[in-house]
Parts: sequence; C-alpha cells; structure tokens
Amino acid sequence: MRSMNLVDAWAQNLSFFKHPYPSKSPVGFIHHPKFDPVFFKSRRPISSLGISAVLTGEEARVSTHRDDAPFNFNAYVVEKANHVNKALDDAVAVGNPPMIHEAMRYSLLAGGKRVRPMLCIAACEIVGGSQATAIPAACAVEMIHTMSLIHDDLPCMDNDDLRRGKPTNHKVFGENVAVLAGDALLAYAFEFMAMATEGVAAERIVAAVGELAKSIGTEGLVAGQVVDLHCTGDANVGLETLEFIHVHKTAALLEASVVLGAILGGGSSEQVEKLRTFARKIGLLFQVVDDILDVTKSSEELGKTAGKDLAVDKTTYPKLLGLEKAVEFAEKLNEEAKAQLADFDPRKAAPLLALADYIAHRQN
Repeated sequence: MRSMNLVDAWAQNLSFFKHPYPSKSPVGFIHHPKFDPVFFKSRRPISSLGISAVLTGEEARVSTHRDDAPFNFNAYVVEKANHVNKALDDAVAVGNPPMIHEAMRYSLLAGGKRVRPMLCIAACEIVGGSQATAIPAACAVEMIHTMSLIHDDLPCMDNDDLRRGKPTNHKVFGENVAVLAGDALLAYAFEFMAMATEGVAAERIVAAVGELAKSIGTEGLVAGQVVDLHCTGDANVGLETLEFIHVHKTAALLEASVVLGAILGGGSSEQVEKLRTFARKIGLLFQVVDDILDVTKSSEELGKTAGKDLAVDKTTYPKLLGLEKAVEFAEKLNEEAKAQLADFDPRKAAPLLALADYIAHRQN
C-alpha cells in the first residue's frame, strides 16, 4: 500500500462535503431524480507515478475514426477555435470605460490554443449535448484562464514580459489596469455562463457554477499558485509537492472545463466521473509537457519566455525526473487518460482522444 502524499491528505481534509460554502450549499439543490451530488466529489490524486512509454515529440498522430473515416483533428481544431474566438469577441465588446475593455480584449483575443474551450465542447458532445449548450461555459473557462495568465505574468508573481508572442498585459496597460482586467474577466465569466446558457436545467447550471468556482479557489488554482510561489527556489521540493502544485494550478481548470461540459450536456454521474478522471490526467500531462518544452524550445517557438523556470530555480518534472523520464511519464499519463474513454461511443470520443494526443505531443 502506497504512503499518503500531499494530494491524498488534501483530498481527505478539504472535501467539498466537509467544507461547504458559507451560504446554503449548492448540493442542497442537487437532490433531484436525475441529478446527484457526485458532481462535487473532491479531486482525487493521480493514481500512479509509474513510467512506461516514450513520447515521440511529434504532433498528435490521431487514429480515432468517425463513420469509418479518419477523424480530421486539424479541421476540428480550426472549426472550434473559430467558433470560440467569435463567441469571445461577441461576449466582451468594447464599452465604457474603454480602457478596461480594451485590456480585457487584448489578452482574451490574443490567440492561444483554446484547449480548454475545446475540451468543454467535446465533453458536452460526448454525453449527447450540443456545441451551442457548451459555448457559454467554454467561453467562461477561457476568460478565467486568461485572467490567470494576466495575473501570473505580473511583477509580483512570475514577472514575465512575453505572452503568446506579444508583450504581457501589464507591459501595455500598466500593472493597475492589468490587475483590474483580470478581475473583470473573472467576474464576467460567471455572469456569462449563468446568463447565456440555454436549454439546461437550473440544477445543472448551479452545479456547473459550483464546480468552476471550486476549481479556481483555495481548493484549486489559488492553492497551487500559493504553494508554487512558496516553493520557488526551494531545493527540497519533491514529487509529491510538485504533483500537488500542478494538479491544482494547471489541472484543476482543465478538469473543470471537461466536467462543466459533461454536466451541462446531460451526462450521468458515472459519465461525469470518468471524464473527470480523464481530465485530471491530461491536466497534469499538460503541465509535464509544459515543463519539457520550457527546457527544449526557444522563446520564439513557445511564444513566451523559454527557460524561465530554470532561471528562477523552480522545481519541474525534468529537474526532478530527468528529461527522459519526464517524457516517459507524459506518455504514461496520456495512455491512462485515454483509457477512461473506452466505454463511450468511439465516434463521439474521437475529439477528446485527439485532444489528449495533441496535449501530449504539442510543440508550443
């Protein structure tokens, strides 16, 4: 029996049911014949740090099929990204005062892979929902992701000058406006998802709002960020602490993206939990690959400052495991993630399988 790590202890001690929201818990609204509290299960740790396969370093090589024809991942990405970009552009229009809206739009519409919105849409569709149902939530997670990047780049945090190949928000608008732009995106994300989602039972919208809020607070992104800041420069950080940081700082919002799509798309409790496990693993995979790219690619290739983690003595998977073992661990996570989709319709699972491969083999 393995020893309890930091994430094990966290999952037991910070359970949603042990620490409900100060006001009436959303769980109270979920006792419904077609809906139960399993959506709020606390996040579980990655099951294994075992390493067995080798990452090729190539872009995703997709073997999934739709109607006996190869699934065209490139076409899927272009279609979904265009749809999400238009929805984001429409959602955050320039208003008064102009400067704050321009700052919001500067980072929100700066490009990016739109992985989180795509995961949300694909998860909604795999359980029988539609893209239209998922779009408000998909936009919300991208707004929150953008907020986290704006704040992460600030001088008081990671102090970065480059993001997505452009000067960071605070370099263009100043630190004060950048902080407020992030705050505004965070607030509007919840407003937009709650108000723009149509054709979904109120109980499911409440569950989705609770899931998203938990993923970015002290049980999610904020927890990972705080531990990350505290551990920077600490030579004694081990794998357990590193896993805690990235399960929260990076994986939590990726997990929420998938779970939101599954909840709003009408998924059963069993389906939601399988997709949660899938998302947790690809969320950690995303960070492992990020760590690998940071030491193997240039700033021009990445669109952000390369080698930054090494420069500030951050603990990373290549630093603890070595580059080769980190690459092997990434492939192991990818295979474990895809195994969670075995019971779904292969045609509907194709986008998520392809997105997992893309995350594993991306080059920036």
